[in-house]
Parts: sequence; structure tokens; C-alpha cells
Amino acid sequence: MTTLPLFPDLRSTAKKDERSGTFVDNMKLPIHRWFKYSAGFSAQWVESVLADHIAEKGEVTICDPFAGSGTTLLVADGMGIPSWGVEAHPFVARIAASKLLWHTSAIQLRDKGNEMMERARKGKKSSIKYPQLIYKCFDENTLNSLDKLKSSWQTLDDGSSATKLVWLALTAILRPSSLAGTAQWQYILPNKTKKSTTEPFVAFANQIALMGADMEEYQRKADCSQANLLCGDARNFPQVQNRSVDLVITSPPYANNYDYADATRFEMSFWEEISSWGDLHESVRKYLIRSSSQHASKEKLELNDLLSEEAIAPIATELAKACNKLSEERLLHGGKKHYHTMIAAYFVDMAKVWRELRRICREGATACFVVGDSAPYGVYVPIDQWLGRLAVAAGFKCFHFEKLRDRNVKWKNRKHRVPLHEGRLWVSG
Repeated sequence: MTTLPLFPDLRSTAKKDERSGTFVDNMKLPIHRWFKYSAGFSAQWVESVLADHIAEKGEVTICDPFAGSGTTLLVADGMGIPSWGVEAHPFVARIAASKLLWHTSAIQLRDKGNEMMERARKGKKSSIKYPQLIYKCFDENTLNSLDKLKSSWQTLDDGSSATKLVWLALTAILRPSSLAGTAQWQYILPNKTKKSTTEPFVAFANQIALMGADMEEYQRKADCSQANLLCGDARNFPQVQNRSVDLVITSPPYANNYDYADATRFEMSFWEEISSWGDLHESVRKYLIRSSSQHASKEKLELNDLLSEEAIAPIATELAKACNKLSEERLLHGGKKHYHTMIAAYFVDMAKVWRELRRICREGATACFVVGDSAPYGVYVPIDQWLGRLAVAAGFKCFHFEKLRDRNVKWKNRKHRVPLHEGRLWVSG
């Protein structure tokens, strides 16, 4: 089992703690940097938690019920630790699954990538009619090159690990090749033009070279993956046995109206997995924890039904007060967003997650959630405290919150001026 650090220290301890809830520093790390996922968190922090846990308790099995692009599972792999991950977003789960093929021969990856480029250069533009979003984001020549690479991949796809890795390489270069800008949380901005782009064949060749080098570096530290990734629901994943997990490290969706389904709408449109904005709900959003007003409005949720759910009984009084306030407040705003049902549904879902984690966790296990609080329409929701109480109600013994940083304190252009924070919710027992 690895005891030396997998990754170098990139910054001071203070900055490391403050940014451990973000993915930004992962973009300097092998494998992790293959695809930027804004909802991720620090691999270096995960490594430190695992190292401390091993030093104290020895062998460990870890679980991440919101696995995202695979940060926790990749760190566990590098340390020789068995892990389970659950990810409900099917496209993000595919990205994570591809990353977990890091133990594939780098030579096979390079050969497959070279063969794909050779075929693409000789190929002709397909007759595919892409969703309108794709035409807005690429000029004709760039899209023509990407289309040839895609057609080449489809011809070569044999289900092998190398082919899956090459799929990820092509997926990873879509944004660098696009004229469209990207918002902070990965929403694509077709009306915002970037100053520079990378020609697709150049970008693809560079990505293959990067991935091959990263694989060889990782393979010098670990032999093979011990990760089990499930494309499934964090509220119910029976594939993981009762009382089999020692440590949970994760970052659940924040109840801050970020539409996780939209994060990869651009990539899914290119791969023809969706054809319009409306497809997102059926393809992705309906499988996710309900943490956006778009999700709540689409499902036409009823507040009273949600508040009567037995799972949220420990926080029902305070939750009802906040949701009723949101129900009144929304009428004063033009968008009339469904924050009142979103917040209620979020805690119903997360209560079920805690119950499932209690089932799979051994007695004395530890869970750490990177979380942030919320204030839709200026109505404060103490996410960390309410999640902690739901964890205890599910059968865990105790919780405490470790604040990492302040959020929403630069008031310019903000819709409300409620100070927020982000940190780690530690649950024991």
C-alpha cells in the first residue's frame, strides 16, 4: 500500500484547506486533468484524509456516493485501496469510468489514437445533422475536423479500453477547440467568443500524448484499479454489501440551483445523446438529487407532500418554515423559481442517502461531505446542520462542521447579501 504522497504539494497548507472543496488544482495532476469537472474537489485533500485514516485504523474500504469524474476513486487506486463509487449522471459516469482505465497500455492508447487520426484525415464529412448548439459553438472547418474524428472513432470502436480512452480524449478537446466561452460552472456560452482555440487534430494529438504520459506515470505508482464504479442512484445502491465500508468521502450536490445536467450538455450534444435542451431532463436530470429549481418545476412537486415525508421528520419544523417563506418570496420575483419545493425535495433525497450510507458503513465508520450552505431568494438554509441532523437520525452517532472558506461575500451584482460558507461535514459512528 502506498504511503508516500501521490501528488506534490502545490501550495501552502492554508490555501490547500481553503481550496480543498474545488477541482482547480486537480488540473495539474495526472489522470485527474483529463477532463475538467467543476463540481469536483481536491485530490490532494482526499489523499491526506485517506493517509490519516490508514495511519489510525489500518486497512480501509472507501465509498464516494457522488463520484463525479472519479477523484476519490482515482486517489484510492493510487494508494492501493479498494473503493466504490456511485454516479447518477450517465455522461459524467462514463468519463469517470474511462479515467479508471489508466492501467491500460499507453502504447495501445497511442496506437489507437494514431489510427483514428489517420482514418479521420482521409475521411469525408458525415451527413450528421447536429443540434443547433453545436453549430453555434464551432466554425465550419473546426466542426468538419471534429466530425471526421468522431466518425473515425465510431468505425474503430471495438469496446476495448483503448477505444474508451480515445473517446475521452476526443471529448476532452471539444471545449479547447470551440469558439464558445464557458461559464464558471461549465455552462457553455455560445454568445461569448474566446480569443483563441486549438485546431482539433493538434488538440487531439496533444491530448493523447498527455494521457499516455500520465498513464505511464500512474502505473509506476500502482498496478491496477481496485475501483468499482456504479452508474446509479446514491439513494439506493444494493450492489454494495451491508457494513462493508469504513470511510465515505464525497461532495454531494449543493442546493444552490446549479443544474448538474447542464454541465455536459455541450459534450452530449456533440455525441448526439441529446438533441435539445428539453432532452436533458429525461436523459440526465430526473436521475439526480433534486437540487435545482429546473428539476423541481419539471416534476411539478407539491410542497405539502414533500414536507410530510417521514425521512425528514428530524428537521421538518424548520424546513417547513424556510420552504413556506420561499413560497411567499417567489411571488415577489420575476422568475418565480420553485426554490420552495427544490429545498424540500433536496432534503428528502439526502435523508435517503444517509440511510443508505448507514446500511453500507461499518460501526465506527467516518463520513466526510464537502458542502456549502444556501440562501435562495435570500432565505437562509443551514445545509450542513440539517444534513448532520439527518445523518444522526439515520443511525450515525455525531457530526461536526469544519468551515473552510466564506462564499458570497463580494456583493457586487449579487442577488442577495446573505454571507455563505463552504466546509467539511464530518459524521462519525
